[in-house]
Amino acid sequence: MRRFAGMVLSLLIAGCASSSSAVSESVEIIGELESYLDGLADADRFSGAVLLAKDGEVLFERAYGLASRRFGVANDLDTRFNLGSMNKMFTSVVVAQLAQEGELGLGDTIDRYVSEEWLRAEDARRVQIQHLLTHTSGLGSYFNEAYMRASKTLFRELDDYQPLFENEKLAFEPGTRWQYSNSGMFLLGVIIESVTGKSYFDVVRERIYERAGMTRSDSYEMDRPVDNLAIGYSKDSDGWTNNYYKHVIKGGPAGGGFSTVRDLLAFDRALRSHQLLDVKHTELVWSPKPELSSPEYGFGFGVRGRPHDRIVGHSGGFSGISANLDMFLDSGYTAIVLSNVDRGAQPVAERLRGLVSGAP
Repeated sequence: MRRFAGMVLSLLIAGCASSSSAVSESVEIIGELESYLDGLADADRFSGAVLLAKDGEVLFERAYGLASRRFGVANDLDTRFNLGSMNKMFTSVVVAQLAQEGELGLGDTIDRYVSEEWLRAEDARRVQIQHLLTHTSGLGSYFNEAYMRASKTLFRELDDYQPLFENEKLAFEPGTRWQYSNSGMFLLGVIIESVTGKSYFDVVRERIYERAGMTRSDSYEMDRPVDNLAIGYSKDSDGWTNNYYKHVIKGGPAGGGFSTVRDLLAFDRALRSHQLLDVKHTELVWSPKPELSSPEYGFGFGVRGRPHDRIVGHSGGFSGISANLDMFLDSGYTAIVLSNVDRGAQPVAERLRGLVSGAP
């Protein structure tokens, strides 16, 4: 029996909280997962960290590969990985908190909060906050030609992004179609600043990271020293290249912050225990909105699975960034995969879904 499978067996038996079939199932899952990850790591096809928990208790956690290929620094369980679009969950939870507190309405049109420096008034009057949350606003992505031409060091505070919105227009009538939109999610950050009078980054730090106990998560400025932070890598015909000059200097409402597998488990626990939102608003953010959007998207959360086997969470991807959080709402499992290589997380997340499906 492998090392981690044996550890899990000892913990489950000691806790006396699971049936013998549940113990056997968990050991089998961990054994297969460890074998799969060892094979990927040995072939240099995975670099990152993986955590699997059930009912908030860790069953498996392990890191693989290098945080810095230049200096030969290994990833560990406290390594901070870029989340890509997974930050959208944090942004959406803050918006839901403000709705819960009566500070805004999800049906409000965004002209109340967003100036014409961001979006033409005639368009802003047609877009509701819930359209931004569900990717049904008709807005596109600020990762456009202007972004590609610009120095990535220019983008630190939200206002720095305004030039990228200069030509932003609605592609369709809000609420009639679904189109993934980084610009829409970014404007939720602008709305958060407008409502609170504070920096988006301070609000997320206070309302998400501190409340959930996420001590190693934030949107870091990449030209400042941050301990144990993974560098993102892509592989081409000439070998590995880093993503220093492709990614913004600091992430924002639509993505690009950093976290660890353990911090994301803390986020999962805080959501499920309603430390971040009450029961009504928790269900609201992670329930599908077919009347507004794709059946597989809620308010800033992806939704998949079958009735009584629901999975909510989010993925993230960019050059040298690959991440995924799956919260199995009915079975109690949580699967977190963070990787600092292209598409590193996706096959692991898919394997985890297969292993967890049908488990007690």
